[in-house]
Amino acid sequence: MARPQVRHVCTACGSVQARWSGQCPDCGAWNTLQPEAVPAATPFARRHALKTGGQTLALAALDAAVALPERVSTGIGELDRALGGGLVPGSAILVGGDPGIGKSTLLLQAAGRMARAGRAVAYVSGEEAADQVRLRARRLGLADAPVALAAATSVRDILTTLAARPAPDLLVIDSIQTMHSDQLEGAPGTVSQVRASALELVAFAKERNTALVLVGHVTKDGQIAGPRVLEHMVDAVLYFEGERGHQYRLLRAVKNRFGGTDEIGVFAMAADGLVEVPNPSSLFLTERERPVPGAVVFPALEGTRPVLVEIQALTVRVPSGATPRRAVVGWDAGRLAMVLAILEARAGLALSGHEVYLNVAGGLRVTEPAADLAVAAALVSALADRPVAEGTVALGELALSGEVRRVAHADLRLKEAAKLGFTAALAPPGTRGVGALGILPCASVAALVSRLGLR
Repeated sequence: MARPQVRHVCTACGSVQARWSGQCPDCGAWNTLQPEAVPAATPFARRHALKTGGQTLALAALDAAVALPERVSTGIGELDRALGGGLVPGSAILVGGDPGIGKSTLLLQAAGRMARAGRAVAYVSGEEAADQVRLRARRLGLADAPVALAAATSVRDILTTLAARPAPDLLVIDSIQTMHSDQLEGAPGTVSQVRASALELVAFAKERNTALVLVGHVTKDGQIAGPRVLEHMVDAVLYFEGERGHQYRLLRAVKNRFGGTDEIGVFAMAADGLVEVPNPSSLFLTERERPVPGAVVFPALEGTRPVLVEIQALTVRVPSGATPRRAVVGWDAGRLAMVLAILEARAGLALSGHEVYLNVAGGLRVTEPAADLAVAAALVSALADRPVAEGTVALGELALSGEVRRVAHADLRLKEAAKLGFTAALAPPGTRGVGALGILPCASVAALVSRLGLR
């Protein structure tokens, strides 16, 4: 009997290799090549062209007058926001996040609320027994929700069951790594099984006009486990983020074919499940009686939502000859090194002899360069041991020349700051104030140092 052929697929980039190796030659990732069986090629398949023998497709015009599908609300406003306005019938959504972050809780809450609203909902768990899901539903106050519940891992059993009844409006699969297709060999969770199971489920969702939600495990790096092609097969990818030590959770859209990307939904973990946070700025701002040195508020922008966060800095002088430490939480360490170099070269601040600690309060991660001026202001305030005036925010991008450049959507950011009672903003010249919030123009880091009173 001929030995079955095996190829190796990289779970990071999806490339196919004939032999296994420790490092993928295409993307350079280590220990990502997983074996899968090569489909058998018959002599007929080798000779037969794909230009004939198929069914003729009915091609429709792009501007054809057809009724477009309406979005379906999940009953959770923050989840609808991250999805771009709600679920689109026939769409496939992949939700990833760390274990215990609240993925199953959020989806069970959405399923229960949609079922109470009269929608047909099916929830299939491959990790928990049906009674365990019922216990969670009872804790969340959803014990009476008419959700069709099943505990199964066979894709064939799931599709056979759903084909014998009216198609549900929402189908939740928790999780895709536990699903198994009997058409392929291999244990659940392997590259071939995850890809084949997802393909069958997505095809069912498109055919029956059902909104499909797949829960995906993540790796140590925070990426969804399995081949990257899984993210290309779905219409939207949502990441559920948060720290165990903080009560908040962020639902971030990194891909959405039916809406904008980088939208976020904010939740707080409570005893009865996840609670929506309509004003997320309240989570990330520290309440104190008087201002302290090294703390500056930055109006960040998450998608189209402005969120005010507090950036905290601490500088400590080190003995001569010692190597100063740089510690960053919630910001890019490379960008901090650039800001420190600009302050030393363009403003004359001696920061090379100080240890620098930078933290974004609340555990939020800020990635946009608009936070450069806020970080610089926090560092200057910490070095001078003088607090920034109360009611002041800072925003602006720093150039290597020391100039402060304008940022996108400054008016939207400042409106949020004014709504929360802030009265001044350190910003590039030309930025317009909003209402009672005035502008303190800073054309360069030298002007920022002078305005903060270090000179």
